[in-house]
Amino acid sequence: MAAERERLSRWGRPNLSPVPLPVWLNPDHGPALSALPFDLVWATTWEAEANAFIAPILGLPELPFITWTSPRTRPDPGLFWKTTQITSWAQGRPFAWLDDEIGDADRAWTTDHHPGPALLHKIDPLLGIQPTDLATLNNWANGLPPPPG
Repeated sequence: MAAERERLSRWGRPNLSPVPLPVWLNPDHGPALSALPFDLVWATTWEAEANAFIAPILGLPELPFITWTSPRTRPDPGLFWKTTQITSWAQGRPFAWLDDEIGDADRAWTTDHHPGPALLHKIDPLLGIQPTDLATLNNWANGLPPPPG
């Protein structure tokens, strides 16, 4: 079991201070995420470093990423600081966002401030992305109307 866990995981560190962020990665997630009917974008504090440290382990190509503005503060009580920036980045387009810090306040704020469909899906930080999470994404995407044009 320990050898399998080591094979499926890597420690990484984005260029952030003062504390590095550990991350467990499963190489099987890259093909599973690539198979989803989405344009993938990094919405991580790793920003461009996700392409250098995470993408190769997952077997993902270089992806666009959201550049965060400062300060990283919660604009409303209970709201995750990424919520407003991700919603703004989406510019009304449908989007699905996976994170382990999403809560009801984030979903409510997005419903009130984003004109397009949005799925904010919380991932269990102790388990990571599971097959049920991927099924949720697929089911949601398959229920979207086709893009115009």
